Amino acid sequence: MDAIGSCLAKHGFYERGRKVNYPNYIRLKEVGPRDGLQNEEAFIETDDKVKWINMLSESGVGEIEYSSFVHPKWIPQLRDAQEVGRKIKRNKNVFYSALVPNLKGLEHALEVGIDGASIFMSVSETHNKKNINKSISETYPVLRKVIKEAKQANKYVTGYVSTVFDCPYEGKVDPEQVIRVCNQLMEDGVDAISLGDTIGTAVPSQVEALLERMLTEFSSEQLIMHFHDTRGMAIANILTSLRYGITRFDSSVGGLGGCPYARGAAGNVATNDVLYLLHGLGIKTGIKEDKMQQAALFIQDKIGKKLPSKTVASQANDYKKTV
Repeated sequence: MDAIGSCLAKHGFYERGRKVNYPNYIRLKEVGPRDGLQNEEAFIETDDKVKWINMLSESGVGEIEYSSFVHPKWIPQLRDAQEVGRKIKRNKNVFYSALVPNLKGLEHALEVGIDGASIFMSVSETHNKKNINKSISETYPVLRKVIKEAKQANKYVTGYVSTVFDCPYEGKVDPEQVIRVCNQLMEDGVDAISLGDTIGTAVPSQVEALLERMLTEFSSEQLIMHFHDTRGMAIANILTSLRYGITRFDSSVGGLGGCPYARGAAGNVATNDVLYLLHGLGIKTGIKEDKMQQAALFIQDKIGKKLPSKTVASQANDYKKTV
């Protein structure tokens, strides 16, 4: 048995070459309203954002990251985070989270209501400085305060960790570097880690290498995979992650998005495409594909350009015939 086979067997899967026992249920977090919109230059009106998030709330998705409470000069598109937070219609079956960079952002988020707070940093020094304007060592004390305050407010905290496979400035990232950052964030109190393929260049072998190492330190329940689709590998990387027992993924309706600090990075893997994969494998998500298609076509119309999701494109005419 090779190393991958041993790891799969360890986590309850079959050896390579035999049928894999995929998880029965996968939880998707819809990040379109935050990660998807943040790279769009043309401002989407607040009422349109609210209507869109309300559509997503009725799709059956378990979690929506509805905005980011950063300073407006950094991400003008999300300058209406507080207004959006006040106006959206909360579904009791949906967990509403938001990205918060510091204590001020957390304060604003708590004022309008969040179920969970997401903090963020990179594992590569250069990207962290470009993204946060701080070194990694300077970032920990800032996030530690946010985590502490969020936990005192009884909020679930997710730690976004960017550039876990490749950095646009430093190249390949050593898994041990990822482990160090994740261990520190866990020690500081986060509940889960979202591992980000920020520039969307990872391939399945990199996912295997990282998860084999990560699963020696953390449980699969503590890990979330966050893939961008720049090189078209996101679905393959999700399939690889499933083989390792990962049951939580971030995705963006229609594949909307990009990264402001990673030139050329495409959007997150499309929620619609992930649903097509998972449901085709017989894996339950609780999400209605037709509702997600409606939400994709709605935001596609508002941004005025085609979304990259192949599922959205292939079903667009069928949907239009039924409305």
